[in-house]
Amino acid sequence: MLKFFRFLNEIGKPPWNYYFLQNLDESEYPKYLAEIFKYRTGENLPLHFSFIKNTMKINKKRCETFNQKIQWLKLYDNTPLKRELTDKIKAREYLKEKTGEEYFKPILQICNSFDETDFSKLPDSFVMKTNHGCKWQYIIKNKKEFLNTPKLFEIVKRQMTGWLEQDYSFWCGFEMNYRGIEPKIIIEPLMREYINKDQTKINIYFFNGIPKIIIKFFDNKMSIWDEKFDSMDNIFNFSEENIKMNTDDLINQTFDLSIKTEKFLNFELVRTDWMIYKNKPYFEELTFSPYSGFINFKDKNINKRLGSWLNLERLNYEFG
Repeated sequence: MLKFFRFLNEIGKPPWNYYFLQNLDESEYPKYLAEIFKYRTGENLPLHFSFIKNTMKINKKRCETFNQKIQWLKLYDNTPLKRELTDKIKAREYLKEKTGEEYFKPILQICNSFDETDFSKLPDSFVMKTNHGCKWQYIIKNKKEFLNTPKLFEIVKRQMTGWLEQDYSFWCGFEMNYRGIEPKIIIEPLMREYINKDQTKINIYFFNGIPKIIIKFFDNKMSIWDEKFDSMDNIFNFSEENIKMNTDDLINQTFDLSIKTEKFLNFELVRTDWMIYKNKPYFEELTFSPYSGFINFKDKNINKRLGSWLNLERLNYEFG
């Protein structure tokens, strides 16, 4: 059994099994993904062996749950456009033509390495993140303190440098749409009304081009709506308290912007992620494998219901 949550006790280093997974032959991916999937969710991933091709595949026709279908998409549905839109830099350039540049956070610098960063030109607070991973970022709340604290500076440098050297595809269970992205550091202003408080965020889930779930995260709480803007019960085992409430202008605005974006994309599954700053939405990223398909649902039936919304048969690939 792969102990997926064991980590090296060193800044910026990947899970201990990262190098093992990275060096696997691609024919071994389904087998080890099934093992990780079982460990994370308790679900079995349907596999079948092709004696003709002598390979193991995920059986698309036997995938029923939302989590199972995400695993199939992770391995097999990786078009050039999906890869391009996984790159946080290229996604911005592509999507701003669809929604308007005013809905994107400013980019202060793009660097190939940490040492290229020109801190003299940065504001007092900013965010350093990579373009080729998820949650690979560091928030600098006070530049002067950061630059004058050698230990903190070294930690951040090692963290960012370590991430630039790694392929996120093998960090969290074969999210192969991250593979092949040229790694860079993006530096953005820290856009928060309260520097020690998380921003309000809005996620909109599209299934086969149709928006089905809208979630707003705020003040350690959340609200969920369906595509008709009817309030939903909490379907996820998130730590946030679910508050039933009516939608507001920001929800409607991000919904309309997401519809405009998805009109040009129409993926089998995509989540548009937005943050709110000074009562205005800003695009963050497109997420093609929410929580890598290791979602803890309130009820197993919900996992199947969401799975029924995701039609993999539209994808006529030879895989699975």
